[in-house]
Amino acid sequence: MNYDVILIRYGELALKGKNRDLFEEALMRSVKSILRSFFKVKVRRNYGRMYVELNGEDAQAVMERLQRVFGISSFSPTIQVEQDEEVIKQKALELVQQLQPQPRTFRVETRRADKRFPKTSMEMSRVVGTHILRNLPEIKVDVHTPEVVVNVEIRVEGTFISCETIPGPGGLPVGVSGKVLLLLSGGIDSPVAGWMMMKRGVTLEAIHFHSYPFTSERSLEKVRDLAHKLTRWGGTVRLHVVPFTEIQTAIREKCPEDYLITIMRRFMMRISQQIAEKTGALALATGESLGQVASQTLESMNTINSVVSIPILRPLIGMDKTEITEISRRIDTYELSILPYEDCCTIFTPKNPVTRPKPHIAARFEENLDVDALVADAVNRTEVEEITTKAREIVTDLF
Repeated sequence: MNYDVILIRYGELALKGKNRDLFEEALMRSVKSILRSFFKVKVRRNYGRMYVELNGEDAQAVMERLQRVFGISSFSPTIQVEQDEEVIKQKALELVQQLQPQPRTFRVETRRADKRFPKTSMEMSRVVGTHILRNLPEIKVDVHTPEVVVNVEIRVEGTFISCETIPGPGGLPVGVSGKVLLLLSGGIDSPVAGWMMMKRGVTLEAIHFHSYPFTSERSLEKVRDLAHKLTRWGGTVRLHVVPFTEIQTAIREKCPEDYLITIMRRFMMRISQQIAEKTGALALATGESLGQVASQTLESMNTINSVVSIPILRPLIGMDKTEITEISRRIDTYELSILPYEDCCTIFTPKNPVTRPKPHIAARFEENLDVDALVADAVNRTEVEEITTKAREIVTDLF
């Protein structure tokens, strides 16, 4: 089926009042960014709607990419026609005739945004529906649960007819909510947390703690691949790779085993705060879910939080593993996340970690360490990589 224009709708952006233009401009930049390298299309907007003029490009391929643009509530492939009643009737009929398989029931919904058009929305729905019924005797009207809804939008900039409405990811356009630094491990949770933060409009950077040779180069490559998956939703992700071996070794040698994870995470937060300050990130984000493991109790979070002043966002905090896994499958990070390459959070996991650590006790154990020097050294040796949308060779073997 040859479509002319993809009509994009956005729900939450319509509530932004005087700032609405800023949000719509950000959405248009996102749409252009995700399409321009692959298609020769034109993107334009008018109040309340955005349009992708296909210029002969494949509508299905374009729509597959639009499903990864935050800020879009839904979109429809449409035929654009002139504001003429007879033309609208005929094109709506032709659109239904081309559907495969042929629907048995339908209804017409008209939205008359251009009030200069002589007929009301209800009148046009009745006119178009009658024309379809007269020419397709095998089809019937069902106003409640039709197999197909024929949408007619009569607007100043044109009249658009469609038979399909595809849900978008919703949320806010990436970049309108500031920058966040994501603690990205190789597990299931943190990529999902990053995706959820991007859905709320943040520009995402990521930080990963690499403990070579305790963790292999393959484990780091896995993290790069996960970051690459996230670029499909928000563009380039800057990945900060922190050398963490010396810190982990020092903690293991000089601190009690049951506090290893707590103190290790406190170091991660200190380092992350300093990297965030350098990059302009206004908050940290983690994949923690309340009560999921010993380091994710309220007492643990309080003890870990106490060493930094930057906000720590935990978008998964009230979700269980099943819910998180479902999202990871949907955003295509699950299969990568379960590859058996350990990260620094798992290699030194004690048999009986403390579940209710106290800040003052953790601080006392840290007196055995030169905290400032260890943190400064790790920050200074952190390497930054640009993970772009360019295709990567994903490594999935188990050797």
